[in-house]
Amino acid sequence: MNRQASTPRALLLDLDGVLVDTRPVMRHAWRVVQETHALDLPFEAYERHLGRPFTDIMGQLGLVDATSIHETYSTASTTASRLVRDFAGIPEVLHAFASAEWRLGIVTSKPLARAAPLLPRLGVPFATVRTPNGAGRGKPAPDPILLALIDLGVDPADALYVGDTAVDQETARRAGVSYVHAGWGYGTPTAPGPFVIESPTGLLPFLDAGRSRARFLDGGAA
Repeated sequence: MNRQASTPRALLLDLDGVLVDTRPVMRHAWRVVQETHALDLPFEAYERHLGRPFTDIMGQLGLVDATSIHETYSTASTTASRLVRDFAGIPEVLHAFASAEWRLGIVTSKPLARAAPLLPRLGVPFATVRTPNGAGRGKPAPDPILLALIDLGVDPADALYVGDTAVDQETARRAGVSYVHAGWGYGTPTAPGPFVIESPTGLLPFLDAGRSRARFLDGGAA
């Protein structure tokens, strides 16, 4: 039996910076945090740690009142949801993978309450959405990717993860999943450099499951 035709494949994606542009929302929410909690840390300091769960970011920044800050940030983010912008080509690319019978999932560090309202604008159903609200450790631990693959019934060897931060890159490496870096996103990958694409349509060649998986694990530029 043809393995390519019979073996389920999974496309897993980060949310912020990959599927939707939420940077304006994050800037607004962090500005509210600064004003409410009298913090002088610039947004860029927060942004450097994107990809991790919020509580972990607070630890990286040395902020002890993580719960209160998170409440402020979450409320401000919800209020500013109108600022979310779309990335051109995302719905079309997702539809192409769905039509080719790839199983789609999201692995994000955004809490479910803020992630769920963003999903309808993407135009396709996701079979799994893994957030810090679920079981396991958050990124960069491999848990959310591996749990998503259990949800989908897909082996790591038949999965692809698309992210935009070094945290995403590390998560995929630790999960043993091929990684592609979204060059339109917010972060910069670390060495060894992964395969980078500059627009969502750059994912379409991956529909050919016959391409060498090792090429994308070892890194390279598009």
